[in-house]
Amino acid sequence: MAYSKLVKPESSELIHLTVLRTERLSAHWMRVTLGGGEIERFRPMGFDQWFRLFLPIGGDAGLDRVPAKANRMFGYLKFLRIPDGERPVMRNYSVRAYRPATPDAGAEIDVDFVLHGSAADGTAGPASRWAETCEPGENVLIIDEGLTFNPQRGTDRVVLVGDETALPAIASICASLPSHATGTAIIEMPSDEDALEFSHPDGVDVVWIVRPHEFPPGSFALARLGELALPAAPFHAYAAGEQSLASGARKHLVGERGVDKNSVSFCGYWKIGASSPASKAARDAAAEPLA
Repeated sequence: MAYSKLVKPESSELIHLTVLRTERLSAHWMRVTLGGGEIERFRPMGFDQWFRLFLPIGGDAGLDRVPAKANRMFGYLKFLRIPDGERPVMRNYSVRAYRPATPDAGAEIDVDFVLHGSAADGTAGPASRWAETCEPGENVLIIDEGLTFNPQRGTDRVVLVGDETALPAIASICASLPSHATGTAIIEMPSDEDALEFSHPDGVDVVWIVRPHEFPPGSFALARLGELALPAAPFHAYAAGEQSLASGARKHLVGERGVDKNSVSFCGYWKIGASSPASKAARDAAAEPLA
């Protein structure tokens, strides 16, 4: 049976949020916890829920100018018309965890950032620099985009594959699976300390692979997938991270292993050698070493 590739959220409106706190998880991981603002308008969906995140590189004035449909073609064109130096940086991120409001605290969203380079020496990109240096009280915008992992494709048996950029999504998927779920999660990391442990059903085997620096992201995860004994019964496969990893995993599973294409969810988050668009001012600010 064919199921929709994406599960859309009930609303894709701009939601204003505030940085509540940050936590350094490892050398290459920073967690930013968001809340306040209009958090009550956010509808958690679990699994690999993702969103567009707008970072105030040029101050709050730029956030005020973000069009309501900035995640759609015409809205994005309007977004690009925001003057350089004022236009926010837009990136895509997964909800690592959502905590509902309690009598003592409001709802919260954890967002885990992979840090590329260092803000201290000016080698970080705009989003990495922001994650390293943002302070509680700073404002951001998000637009919910829903799920790539469609649970209708199955949650009892899974094969999950990704590089470090897919770790938050895979961890969140595992947190959303039923306790009786079985399968394998293959996650490729640049170092041992970046293998952040996460809760998962006892029947899901987590395989960590450390990628030597000289090899391209995804190459070791794909090789391990090729050696994996797949479940005998129908299962839901999910591959995410660098584009060649996501598309390569789908090609291998469908073309070489005979898996039904309707049982495979995949998403290329980024591409080697291609950077996400950012204003010149944002790039210049990210390249400036911290005093």
